[in-house]
Amino acid sequence: MLSLLSAHRGPAAVAMRTLCSHSAARQAEAIYWNDKHDSNESRFEKILIANRGEIACRVINSCKRLGIKSVAVHSEIDASSKFVQLADEAVCIGPAPTSKSYLNMEAILQAVKQTGAQAVHPGYGFLSENTVFAKRLEDLDVVFLGPNSKAIRAMGDKIESKRIANKAKVNCIPGFDGEVKDADEAVKIANDIGYPVMIKASAGGGGKGMRIAWNDKQAREGYRLSQEEAKSSFGDDRMLIEKFIDKPRHIEVQVLCDRHGNALYLNERECSIQRRNQKVIEEAPSVYIDPDTRKAMGAQATALAKAVGYDSAGTVEFLVDSKKNFYFLEMNTRLQVEHPITECITGVDIVHQMIRVGKGHPLLLTQKDIGVKGWAVECRVYAEDPYKAFGLPSIGRLTTYSEPTALENVRCDSGIQEGSEISIYYDPMICKLVTYGKDRQSALNTMVNALDNYVIRGVTHNIPLLRDIVTENRFVSGDITTNYLPEVYPDGFRGKQFSDRDRLNIAAVSAVVFAKNDLRNKTYLKKDRSNIVAGEAKKSFDWDIVASLDGKDLLCRVSYKEGGFTVAFEGSETLQIKDNFSLSDKVIPAVINGESVCMQMMARSFDERVTLQYLGTKCTTIVRTARAYDLSKFMPVRSDKDTSTTIKAPMPGLVKSVGVTVGQTVAEGQEICVLEAMKMQNSLSCAIAGKVKAVHFKAGETVNEEDVIVELEPLA
Repeated sequence: MLSLLSAHRGPAAVAMRTLCSHSAARQAEAIYWNDKHDSNESRFEKILIANRGEIACRVINSCKRLGIKSVAVHSEIDASSKFVQLADEAVCIGPAPTSKSYLNMEAILQAVKQTGAQAVHPGYGFLSENTVFAKRLEDLDVVFLGPNSKAIRAMGDKIESKRIANKAKVNCIPGFDGEVKDADEAVKIANDIGYPVMIKASAGGGGKGMRIAWNDKQAREGYRLSQEEAKSSFGDDRMLIEKFIDKPRHIEVQVLCDRHGNALYLNERECSIQRRNQKVIEEAPSVYIDPDTRKAMGAQATALAKAVGYDSAGTVEFLVDSKKNFYFLEMNTRLQVEHPITECITGVDIVHQMIRVGKGHPLLLTQKDIGVKGWAVECRVYAEDPYKAFGLPSIGRLTTYSEPTALENVRCDSGIQEGSEISIYYDPMICKLVTYGKDRQSALNTMVNALDNYVIRGVTHNIPLLRDIVTENRFVSGDITTNYLPEVYPDGFRGKQFSDRDRLNIAAVSAVVFAKNDLRNKTYLKKDRSNIVAGEAKKSFDWDIVASLDGKDLLCRVSYKEGGFTVAFEGSETLQIKDNFSLSDKVIPAVINGESVCMQMMARSFDERVTLQYLGTKCTTIVRTARAYDLSKFMPVRSDKDTSTTIKAPMPGLVKSVGVTVGQTVAEGQEICVLEAMKMQNSLSCAIAGKVKAVHFKAGETVNEEDVIVELEPLA
């Protein structure tokens, strides 16, 4: 039975709606400067958002700006989520699993009837490209705020969409024109086309159900894993194979169409920075695309849209080679995740235009109205461990959370707040962090500042990787392809590689933290603590300290006098550090020798460990007095534990299959089990040859990070 919450859900929800409404209104005024519409045209009175998280918040914000009431639908564990608090009404549609909530078509349709919503915005993912859902809404005389079901069906099937694209004279990638039946046929077709090939699901998108194969073994394994992912994510396991374009750029074109035959393109987005075929960083426009190529790509994108009678916002994706030849990849018949960067450079509220088109109004924008104003960059901030395959999911509660929205030219599209839970059931996205400016470098500089000031505690996140990418020389120069991550980080991401100067900065600030803590400990109870150091301004203090980090021990003398610290390193430099932060600050705006250096205070422990985040990467420094350092040499050293005999879960997830039994002999590198996390299939193999000693989990059970799934005994 559905549970309905009225618009009056307590002062906290009202305060949230009011605060976010005012914030969104101010931001909208600055961003949507080109959002043409007739203020007297008719509008929907109530829209239901059939989605969750940040995209639900995004749609609700546009509804509020337009004076349209919003309805949120949510699972049981999402009951206190930000998007539920923002909406005017909320309906619980089932338990946490997506199959029982956000993919539960009957429950959502019942919510539509129950609330009297006149239209439904599906966001992206879930039911956003489901033709049955669109048709069921049509039968209820409720508007689906997306394209018509015929267009969804035509473009949602990658096999059919390629045929239509060819007829519309859109450049297409060479490949097999049909459905691949099994792994044996996949290998045969791959050999006929010539390696490398891309094996991918006919339905769906978002990087799921896709694998690159360079040989027969990878083709066979890629087909199996991709098919399982496709079935789990989209309920459709049909597969296709096409030529993989070496050194490609992934560039997409945003289109906007109405029901009156109008179609225009809102320029391109560069989406080449990817891991596991999922986008990590996007920007608009692309540094690689010149005006003539942009015009040609836009013309083909709108031609394809017109060929299927498209009538909403959509995205036509292309692969572009080193000679600027571009090939049709697929069309996403929905609002795209990365649409905010297009809004920043065009001034168009894409969600508003989708609502207008759904109401039957013609586009008032023409192609001449669409220019390129400035530059925008989007970083997808995920609850992921970037040190594991560039990002394996992390779960937990956001114990501390602060977005860098106080900075100019920063936009945060998020669906979470302090106290929110990141669970195994949904995508681990925390926020789409967008920065914009007059040119690319301005946008990148703002992004660096925003990442440095973004405070996230309680879950592992990918800011270290994002921060490193946006300052890496090759990325800054614009020399990128979809192979960027494995080429720049061939051994995986290992964090920022600190220079000697970086280490001195870290050691110096850590030593100052130690000194400030020592001064605080020396103050008397009931003494004014508003400025402890200033209270002793006429005295000087000195500490002989050893700061140990990255295997190096740095001896220094820390001195305090007249509101500042001097850190003199033995045989090296002397740094002056301004006393402008307290021990409770999350962000440390350090000033070292007159230069601003942003750090974050991650942790201070009783054993004199100071953990700072600097240049995006966490670094722990052991700070001890010289005496304590001398004594530490007599302490025993803990030896590392051998983990080669265990297969552990690298992230929380669901065990899809276990391919071994107790007593079975396994070879080095053999697949042991398959773990599913956020609908992605991950094959886990053994590091040594051995005999299976124990199997602790079976298919269908959930595991937490570091849980031991299988134990091995080395072969004698």
